[in-house]
Amino acid sequence: MPLINIIITLVVAGVGLWAINKYIPMAKPIKNIINIVVVLVLVLWLLQVFGIIGSVNSIRVR
Repeated sequence: MPLINIIITLVVAGVGLWAINKYIPMAKPIKNIINIVVVLVLVLWLLQVFGIIGSVNSIRVR
């Protein structure tokens, strides 16, 4: 995946998260949960893109 696509994805996710935090009124704990989930998903995605972890599809939970 080209570096520009990674940067664009991170910028779009950051702007989206900023817009949610700034313009959507909701309780602070809910915003914190959304922030944590988005950051975790982005970190896992980056680790997968750079090949540090394998495909998330191969992970099985029983």
